[in-house]
Amino acid sequence: MIKPVTLLLFSAALAVQACGPAATPEQQQQRQHNIACATGTIAGAIIGGAIGNEFGGGSGQDILRAGGAGAGAVAGQSFAC
Repeated sequence: MIKPVTLLLFSAALAVQACGPAATPEQQQQRQHNIACATGTIAGAIIGGAIGNEFGGGSGQDILRAGGAGAGAVAGQSFAC
């Protein structure tokens, strides 16, 4: 029963959003830039975490995975933005 209600609310939210004013070209460009920055950050974190996962063992592997994800996120953001 929850799934149909959720779907209905989601559809209504999309319909209301479609009724808003059209975005200006500057707003569209800014949105595309923000999406590119977020995508680069997320992709960098995933790749960095995967590389960090290949090294160490036990809790050291967890530390390297987290460090790789953090470093990858920074590198991805600097590359994409």
